[in-house]
Order: sequence, then C-alpha cells, then structure tokens
Amino acid sequence: MSTHNSFLKRFNPAALIIYLFLAWFIVAFLIYPNISLLINTFVKDGQVSFENFSKLFSSKRAMMSFRNSFLLAFSMVVTVNLVGTFIVLVTEYFDIRGARILRIGFMSTLVYSGIVLVAGYQFLYSSNGFLVKALSGIFPDYKAEWFTGYSAVLFIMTFACTSNHMIFLTNAIRNIDYGTIEAARNMGASQLRILRTVVLPVLKPTFFSVTILTFLTGLSAISAPIVVGGKGFQTINPMILQFSKSPTSREIAALMAIILGLSTLILLIIMNRVEKGGNYISISKTPTKILKQKIASKPVRVLMHAVSYILFAVYVTPMVLVIIFSFTNTVAINTVDLSLRNFSLSNYIMLFTRRGALDPYLVSIVYSMAAAVIVTIICLMASRIIHKGNRKVGTLLEFSLLIPWLLPATLIAMSLILTYDLPKPIMGNQILVGSPLLMLFAYIIVSLPFSLRMLKAAFFSLDASLEDAAKSMGASRFYAFRKVVLPILLPTVLAVIVLTFNNLLGNYDLSVFLYHPAYKPLGIVIKTATEETSIGDAKALMFIYSVILMIISTGAIYFFYGRNTEKKRLKR
Repeated sequence: MSTHNSFLKRFNPAALIIYLFLAWFIVAFLIYPNISLLINTFVKDGQVSFENFSKLFSSKRAMMSFRNSFLLAFSMVVTVNLVGTFIVLVTEYFDIRGARILRIGFMSTLVYSGIVLVAGYQFLYSSNGFLVKALSGIFPDYKAEWFTGYSAVLFIMTFACTSNHMIFLTNAIRNIDYGTIEAARNMGASQLRILRTVVLPVLKPTFFSVTILTFLTGLSAISAPIVVGGKGFQTINPMILQFSKSPTSREIAALMAIILGLSTLILLIIMNRVEKGGNYISISKTPTKILKQKIASKPVRVLMHAVSYILFAVYVTPMVLVIIFSFTNTVAINTVDLSLRNFSLSNYIMLFTRRGALDPYLVSIVYSMAAAVIVTIICLMASRIIHKGNRKVGTLLEFSLLIPWLLPATLIAMSLILTYDLPKPIMGNQILVGSPLLMLFAYIIVSLPFSLRMLKAAFFSLDASLEDAAKSMGASRFYAFRKVVLPILLPTVLAVIVLTFNNLLGNYDLSVFLYHPAYKPLGIVIKTATEETSIGDAKALMFIYSVILMIISTGAIYFFYGRNTEKKRLKR
C-alpha cells in the first residue's frame, strides 16, 4: 500500500502531458515528415528506386541551378569576406573619422534585410530604377543591363550578408590583447605586418565560422535569384520552388532539397570540426583593451576613408531612398520624381484607410506572433526538462529539437508539403490540407534552434538555490517554477518572443512555398510589387511595408540589445 502511495505522489499529470505533447510534436513535425520525404523520393510501388536521380541528372535546368548555387556560394566566400573584414577593420581596428556613423550604416542590414533589401536594391540599380533615371540626363548612354543575372545577385548578396562579420568579427577584434600588438610594434613590425601576422591569425576561428555561414547562405539563396537572377541565373531553391508547384515534378524538387540538406549537413560538420580544432588565440592573463590604430601612410589613410564612405553609401542609399519615396505618390515612384509637390502622407493614409491594405500586415503579424509565442512555450518546457529532468531524456530531447538547425528552409517546406499536402489521412492530415496551419508549423520549426539555445542558456545561468529554497518551504515544482523561476526568466522569454517575431515578420523563403492564396503575408506582397507587371499602388504600399518593417526590426533589436547595453553601462 505504501509503495502505491509513493508512486501516486511521484506521478505528475502535468509533466506527463508535457512529455506526451513534446513527443507528438517531435514525431509529427520533425521526424515523420523527413522520413516521409525520403519514402516519397526513393520508394516506388514498395520498392527502393533511384529513378529520380536519372530524372534530375537529365534536367539541364536543375543541373544548371546546382552549378549556379555553388558558383554563387564560392564567389560570396571571397566577396563577403573581403567587404566584411574591411568594414569591421575600419570601424573597430583602424582610426577612421566618423567610425560610429559608418558602423550604423554597415549594420543597417540587421534591420534592412531579406526580400525588403532585395527590393530596395532593385529599385535603385535596375534598368528602370532610380540610378538609371537620375543619371540618364547626364549620361544618355548609361544603362543598367548589368543588374540582372549572376552579377546582380552576387552584388546584393555580398552587401546583405556582412552582418555576421559585423557581429562576430567585431567581438573577436575587441577581445584581442592589445599587449601583443604593442610588443610587435616595439620589435619594429610595420602596421601591415602586425595586421597580417598578429591580428588576422587570432581571428581565424571566427573567419572559419562566418565563411561556412556565408557559403551556406549563398547555397540556399532564394530572394535575390528570384527577383534579379532572371532566366539566366536560377539557383537551387528557386528551381525547387518551380518544381514543387507541379505534382509530377515534386519528387525531383524533394531530391534537390535532400541534396541541399546533405550539403548543409556536411558543411556544418566541417565547421564544428574546425571550431574544435587548434587554439589560435593566445592572450595574457591580464589582457589590455585594444586601441584603434592610426594609419601612418597618408595616401593609404585617404584611400581607406574614401573606400569606407563609398561602401557606406552603397549600404545606406537603397534604405534611404525607400524611406524617402514612401512619402511620395505612385506616379513619383514610377517616374522617380523627387519634386516637392509629390511629397505627402497619402501612402500612409492609404495604408490605414484603403480596404485590404493592412491585410498582409495582419496576416504576417498573426503568423509571426503565434509562431513566436508557441515556439517559446515549447522551448521553455524543453529547456526545463533538459535542465532539471533525466539526463538521457534531456539529451535526446535537445538533439531532436535541433534537427531544423541541420535543414535548409527548402527541405523543411518540402517535407511538410509531401507529408501533409497529400490526400492521405495521416496524423491529422485532414486538418492541414490547404490550411494556413501548415505555414504556422513551418514558422515554428525554423525558429526552434534559436529559441532553444537562448532559453537553455538562461536556465543554466539560474541560481538553483532559489528554487530549492522554495521547495524546502513546501512549494510544489509547478508553483516554484511559476513564482520563482519564470519571473527571473521573463526578460529572456520576452526577448526570444520579440526577436522570433521580428525574424518571421517579413519572411519570404518559407512563405513562398507554403502560403495560402487567401492569406498572403508581407514577404509575398513585397516580392509581387518588385515585378514589372505590378499595377496600381502596389509599389507605394511596398515602400510603406518596408519602412514599417524596418521600424519594427529596429525596435526589436533595441529591445534585446540596446536595453541590455544600457543596463551594463549603468552597472559599470
């Protein structure tokens, strides 16, 4: 009898429900869809078949898309590293006038990214863009046919992807021990030699990481190739999108997504090995804060300043033009006319008064906020189990929820399409066919790794004695969590929700595969407005949508980073 009572005391119905829910979610949306993807791709009439490989290899368009993707990825490794390293050095290492203003411009891609950034660059540089029309009066023969195909995609992706350098490489430079630089200078080393033999070798681990991330970004590019790639330069993801629209070619699209996923997995394994490999950093026990280096050579100093501000203009001009033209009318946008008579608040008034104008915002806000809240709740429960539960169960749970980290968005989309968009009554399929729930679950899946890492780190930074003290006073586990743990974690929880919401709000890469025609999100509407066939006030609304997205992104970044920086300053 006492054994039975002891079991009842240990039995926790709430915990059992949480475990069952997490198990269902992992099986239904992380494991089963990928198994279904493999079955649909490699099993025909109950037999293993590799017929789709022959179909893929015989498709010139598909093979050309692989060539283009790897060409873009390798090219970006060179261009992004060159530009990214330069902008970090001129804002953090060298003494450049106006470095703070330059830093703001170079970090603009944190709030001006994705399909919004691509649309802005197209508006500036395309054959019908602002630059061509502005220069046509001065240089009648000036044309912008170059802004299509490989060169245009590489140009956009180069400046869109230096944000990793501004985040990770900046921190790495700030952590360099200035004493080693002083020692090299005292030994007679020149500035160039110090940079080449002292500074850059210390940054090797960071370079390896951002290089792999850059390569993966180029390999999975979709927005820029679709908007400015043209028929001559289509990469893997746009081709997968085209094939996925037809049931007869979905299997080829799935195979392409699998190959892309394997490439991603191999590169992530390489990155992990490199990060665990040798120790490149050697600092003293009392490192000295790095001081900016004044460039000794005047010609070099002038050249560095000139290049810095040219790059600043390249980063900022599209964003500034989008903001300026958001206050003009449709005719002014189409004719690129900046006359004062064209400026008004009519676009902003139209956004709030025209029927249907706010619909894309409402759709994206509902999708993004619902996904952000749900994924945060899931990761909060999972982090609690990883932190306090059985070690083996916690490890298995953590690895399961990190599955999306290994998968490109295309593979996630294709696995969901082939699993839940087929006329088979499998695991609630009837609910999901043709339903916006499919995209909601996709948003949740792609947000899992980031949310889990953030919340898990917050749990392990907690002082365990606080919860133990509450339990020793008779509080239940749930009460102690709700009254003691959750209030401490609340700032991190809110930050995760805000950042996840911000990242999903203008999403295009997933939305283009899964959106319901009756519920078009912002990313789809902005992409449609970039097309030459767009009519009416579509372009005007695109500028408004872009400006408000930038405002929301800036607010989200300040909520998470700015407030934390201010708190640290006050503590000091």
